[in-house]
Amino acid sequence: MKLLLAIVGPTAIGKTTLAIALAKYFGTEIISADSRQFYKEMKIGTAVPSKDELADVPHHFIQHKSILEPYTVGDFEHEAMAKLDELFRIKNIAVMVGGSGLYIDAITKGLDNFPKVSPKIRSKLNDTYKKNGIKALQEQLKILDPTYYSKVDRANPHRLIRALEICLGTGSPYSTFLNQKRVERPFETFTIGISADRPIIYDRINERVDVMIATGLIQEAERLYKYRSLNALQTVGYTELFKYLDGEWSLEFAISEIKKNTRRFAKRQLTWFRKGENTLWVDYQDDISGAISVIEKKLESA
Repeated sequence: MKLLLAIVGPTAIGKTTLAIALAKYFGTEIISADSRQFYKEMKIGTAVPSKDELADVPHHFIQHKSILEPYTVGDFEHEAMAKLDELFRIKNIAVMVGGSGLYIDAITKGLDNFPKVSPKIRSKLNDTYKKNGIKALQEQLKILDPTYYSKVDRANPHRLIRALEICLGTGSPYSTFLNQKRVERPFETFTIGISADRPIIYDRINERVDVMIATGLIQEAERLYKYRSLNALQTVGYTELFKYLDGEWSLEFAISEIKKNTRRFAKRQLTWFRKGENTLWVDYQDDISGAISVIEKKLESA
């Protein structure tokens, strides 16, 4: 049996630490499924693993793309599946880690199939977002696809634009293309979720943001400011600092908004991952021996 260990959970909970420990124990490599960490220009604000952590175990899909290169979840699915095929030729087990639920699902379940639509539609939607803000996208989606509107992360412009371009390009609601038959994978997935009480998660997030600021996040945002309209930079930590650099917000307020929006993001992550069936949930302070024991029993029974 080929087994993929998927390590999931909210931001700042310790997924990287557990993934490295398991990869070292089983003598394998790590696939990163954190869409924020793909881009080499975005290091501090995406909490990329340290040099020591990256040297501990081979990692794949960490800072391998530029923000100037188009890169979709479909591209990731294709490339990550090819890498897993390569790894499984020499190992029976591999580790995948990340907080991006859609990217985790792309590997473990496969993506829904959507018709191709004109790229001009996305371009117009991007223009709408820039000129009129996210509320305009929300209102349009509420009319065109109330079903998806009721469950989508309405604070995420990427998701709104993706749904709208399908609605506009096909004349059918985006939701009608979801939950189609998923593909069979040539491996089994075992998911381990890391969690903690909400106050602990929030404290860890606040501490991480403070560390990011202290280690140069503001300077990183200044370097990326001229690219602020790119999709890759429409993410927590950067959008708030761009408002500070624009003179709209004070630095103190921008930092408080980063913490608040990251906490909201963590809540959405937990909601997504809690939907997963047969996930082994562990506390962030748990010793890894329990997880290892469950994994070994699974391998033995195969």
